[in-house]
Amino acid sequence: MKKTILAAIATLGLAGAAHAQDVSGQWRTQADDNGNFALVTISPCGGDYCGVISAAYGPDGRQIQSPNVGRRIVWDMTPQGGGSFTGGKIWAPDRDKTYNSKMQLSGNSLKVEGCVLVVCRGQTWARAN
Repeated sequence: MKKTILAAIATLGLAGAAHAQDVSGQWRTQADDNGNFALVTISPCGGDYCGVISAAYGPDGRQIQSPNVGRRIVWDMTPQGGGSFTGGKIWAPDRDKTYNSKMQLSGNSLKVEGCVLVVCRGQTWARAN
C-alpha cells in the first residue's frame, strides 16, 4: 500500500513539473519601435512547441490589420526541462529574418532569444491568458 501511495505521489509530482513547463497559450510580445505588439499563440506541434501570430495591436492597444497574422513565428522548440526550450527557430517580423532560437519560461514570463553566430537579440513576452 505504501508503494502505491508513493508511486501516486511521484506521478503527481512529475505531472506538476511537466505542467509547470507548459508554454501553451497566448503571449503578448514586447512593442516594436512603432509601439505595435502582437499576440502569439503557442501550442504543441509533435513533441515540440510552435507559435503563430494570432493578432496584432497598435500603440493604443487596439487591434490592427497585419499581413503577419496567421504567420508562424516560432517552431521546433524542444522542452529541455526547467522551463528551457531549445533547438528551434524564430522569425523576426521587423527584419524578416529567421534565427536559431531558445526560450526560457519563468512563471508568466517567456524570454525568447534569436541568434546568428554570436549575435543575439531577444524579448520577454508576458502570458496573456
